[in-house]
Amino acid sequence: MCAAKNGESPQQTTERPLTIAMVVDTFGNRGNGTSNSALQWAQELERQGHRVRLVGVNAPEYPAKVNRVPLVSWVAAKQQMQFAQPSATLFDRAFDGVDIVHIYTPFKFGRHALAAARAKGLPVTAGYHVQPENVTYSAGPLKYVPGANSFIYWLFKHWLYRNVDAIHVPTELGAQLLREHHYTAPIHVISNGYQARFTPKRQRPGDEAAAVPFKIVASGRLSNEKNHVELIEAIARSAHAEDIHLTIAGTGPIKRKLERLARKKLARPASIGFHRNSDMPALLQSCDLLCHPSIADLESVSVIEGMACGLVPVIAKSPQSAASQFALCPESLYEVGHPEQLAAHIDWWIEHPRELNEWGQTYADHTKEHYSVESSVHQFVQMERETIAAHCATR
Repeated sequence: MCAAKNGESPQQTTERPLTIAMVVDTFGNRGNGTSNSALQWAQELERQGHRVRLVGVNAPEYPAKVNRVPLVSWVAAKQQMQFAQPSATLFDRAFDGVDIVHIYTPFKFGRHALAAARAKGLPVTAGYHVQPENVTYSAGPLKYVPGANSFIYWLFKHWLYRNVDAIHVPTELGAQLLREHHYTAPIHVISNGYQARFTPKRQRPGDEAAAVPFKIVASGRLSNEKNHVELIEAIARSAHAEDIHLTIAGTGPIKRKLERLARKKLARPASIGFHRNSDMPALLQSCDLLCHPSIADLESVSVIEGMACGLVPVIAKSPQSAASQFALCPESLYEVGHPEQLAAHIDWWIEHPRELNEWGQTYADHTKEHYSVESSVHQFVQMERETIAAHCATR
């Protein structure tokens, strides 16, 4: 809204707390990355004094009904996501009196939310959280179709992003990809961040080695682009394979495939499946090394959370993944598609306990300095204020 409220001055308008409607297809599910990020930001926004209206499936005050899309909803449910059914009545009620609307996904619910916000004369921003590469890898043979990713970039732009006032993307790689695909709205790079409850574990002193079994953890959706098959292959090639226990925390369509491969390849039974987000800090703090073999990531909050807990990461270097930006030393990075390199790095960290202990603390300190949710939300609020001001200036 451009008019000052209750007779306040323009200066007061720019400084007062905001009321923000956050539109996400699925709320109330800490297992879905987009939903989890939205809930974290909403909590932090309110802690900082702003008002948030969550709009979507399972939202507490503005709940949407589920939109069941044949086949697509079944695939999405495997990854703990539901699509919301648009409702003009819901949007009218949720957007009444807000300063700005922020939309998380470009699907039907988000597109109708955009139209409803515009009908009220509201500024609209959108987050870019669904990477086209994630869609094509999840769709099986589609990833082999030439131009499929470019088409989805175009489709998302056509559906939503060409019509919003600003776009939030979590990494510079994401911003670069959007520019390469001719997205013209202002792009703001803001990390999704991590919550303060992900605290560093106590590092072992000096040369003290980790106990056997050496615990490796990976976290993320159990789908092809997350590349957990490569991690299992790497552990099977490790010189210390018999002493390694693997945990993959997540859910998704290839869970059974990963379980079968782990039974076949690994010396120790692996733990593969869903963990509640509330349990993740304790899980991460109990492990010795974080491996992230993903092919496609716009950021990967799971890596940030692991580093915040004092875990050294070993991350795949992939042209479609921004996660490699987190690596602070050569031993934390390997070329995607080369499980023998990943195995060699795993062995190096096992055989160099002093370095593992020292770098664990370094990663925890670095993450606390650069990737907190508090800092990210401050930047997000600044983006929203700038968008509101620009919107008002054109009216």
